[in-house]
Amino acid sequence: MTNSALLVMDVQRSIVEITDAGSGYLRRVRKAIDGARAAGIPVIYVVIGFRPGHPDVSPHHRALNTIVQAGLFTEGDPGTGIHPDVAPRQEDVVVTKRRASAFSGSDLDLVLRARGIDSLILTGIATSAVVLSTVCQANDLDLRLTVLADACHDTDSELHRTLTERLFPLWSDVLTVDDWIDAVAP
Repeated sequence: MTNSALLVMDVQRSIVEITDAGSGYLRRVRKAIDGARAAGIPVIYVVIGFRPGHPDVSPHHRALNTIVQAGLFTEGDPGTGIHPDVAPRQEDVVVTKRRASAFSGSDLDLVLRARGIDSLILTGIATSAVVLSTVCQANDLDLRLTVLADACHDTDSELHRTLTERLFPLWSDVLTVDDWIDAVAP
């Protein structure tokens, strides 16, 4: 028997704005969160955040330096916060990561092991960043995976489609939010 958790990854104010993940996307993520809670599945939020002064960002990392130079994702800044439409509850765990994967520079693995979690349901922005990186790393950690394709978002719709239809099915179940809720509903 598996012990599952829903990961809500990088659904932060600035990311939602930058990627134009509109209300339809946020409604689907909210529905997945509500479905997980109804099924007794814990919700774990993953956010990207850097320390003030950015000592955790190497000058050699192009993507992160672009983000830092844009003034994004310093811990404590309003844009780094989780979008209020999918805000966590007090009992939810919030994990801060320092790189693309939910595992990189975070204590996510510790949280999962402490709770005996061996199965993850993934949502997030962007499909080609946090979702892809997390799927790869979680697969290497022998976790069971489900990707909720319509609760993932990417600015490149063709890349999103390729990942959710061709790559992710090699390592995970890929479902819609509605199909997943139907499968886990009490």
